[in-house]
Amino acid sequence: MLRGLAVLVTLASPVAAQALDCPDATSQAEMTGCAARAYEAADGDLNLAYKMAMERARSMDEYLQDGQVPAVDILRDAQRAWLPFRDQACEAESLMARGGTMQNMIFFMCLERLTRNRTEDLRIFGELN
Repeated sequence: MLRGLAVLVTLASPVAAQALDCPDATSQAEMTGCAARAYEAADGDLNLAYKMAMERARSMDEYLQDGQVPAVDILRDAQRAWLPFRDQACEAESLMARGGTMQNMIFFMCLERLTRNRTEDLRIFGELN
């Protein structure tokens, strides 16, 4: 819950409203804003990979036999389980800077990293033959 507020505050800040020069970010607010922006991009990629993986799962379900659980159900449930796992894992990782100005940046960096890892997993699933 705290991280949801951090996202809103970070993205609504004056720094986020300006065009951030992420490679040259020097203030903590800029670096946190850049980390949030990188996570947003990763999340967009994740959503595309998930759609691709679901298309693959639907095609796998064309050959579903009686009593078999549909691949779309399994993939959907896996994704629903992964999202809170990711959020809690990143919450825990950010505690190394608990209460400090870097905590939100660490949280967003973790979100981006785990989201990109999951995106790759979904891409591989979507490309299976």
